[in-house]
Order: sequence, then structure tokens, then C-alpha cells
Amino acid sequence: MVNFIILMGVSGSGKTVIGKALAPRINAEFIDGDNLHSQRNVDKMASGIPLTDADRLDWLLLIAKVGREHLAHGTSCIIACSALKKSYRNLLRTDNTNIRFVYLKGSFDLIHDRIVKRSHQYMPSTLLKSQFDTLEEPLSDEQDVVTISIDQSIPEIVEEIAKSDLIL
Repeated sequence: MVNFIILMGVSGSGKTVIGKALAPRINAEFIDGDNLHSQRNVDKMASGIPLTDADRLDWLLLIAKVGREHLAHGTSCIIACSALKKSYRNLLRTDNTNIRFVYLKGSFDLIHDRIVKRSHQYMPSTLLKSQFDTLEEPLSDEQDVVTISIDQSIPEIVEEIAKSDLIL
């Protein structure tokens, strides 16, 4: 099966590390959505300024396009993208019937502890609160989303995703 998977969650939830570990497991290409941000967005976040919906629009449209292109070529891809709001996920769903979301869920304290121990090219730990403030957790009406607790090891998370009915 060809998949377009969005690994979603706040900064520090493990999207990149999980994506890199999951991709070979399900024969997919991993793409870090952080690398698809415009320089303007990167500069804004590096300055500690949260992005607005308007800032994110072109980025989300690009992610949706990259996913469609993979599906059109018959290849699976996993893209790390926060997809914090339902409206963002709906935008990504546009013309992407084979899209699936994996919500990497964790508490503020767990993620904050992880974020202060890592280095990121532009995402300071001070923006974590704004990400949690913006987050609209997926509800039961979003049937293309599987929620995975990140309070477990990377191999356990990858195994749980790979065995999910949504991904198979």
C-alpha cells in the first residue's frame, strides 16, 4: 500500500527521530517538514516569534503538494509536520485521499524536558507553550488519525505505528 503519512505533534514530540526510524520499516521516504519552511518563517521562529496561520499557509500547501507528488509516482512518504490545528489537517487532506496522520502525543513536562536537552536549528524551547496553546488534538471525527503516546521507547513507538490498522 502507498501511504502519505503526516507525523504530527508539537515541537519536541519526536517527529523527526520517529520518521527516520519508521521510513525504512514501511518502505517510505522521510521528509522533515522543517526543511520546507520559508527562510522568513525560520527567521521568525529563530527570533522566538510564533508563526501565525498566514505564516503557515504556504508551508502547508507545499507539504500537501509533496505528498500528492509521491502518491502520483506510486511512492510512500512520511512528512514531519506539526499540523497543530484541525484546519491545517483539513488543508493537508485536500486532494490527498490517501493521507494518514500519526499524532505523537505527550505531556508538556515530558516534551519540555526533551526539548531543553536537544539542539534545533531554529526552534527555541520558549515556543513550546505557544505550540501547546495552538494545538487542537484530533477528535473522533478525524478517522484518518491514530494517536500514539510518546511515553515509550522509539522502537516501541515505531512498532505501534507500523502495526496500526490506519497504516497497513
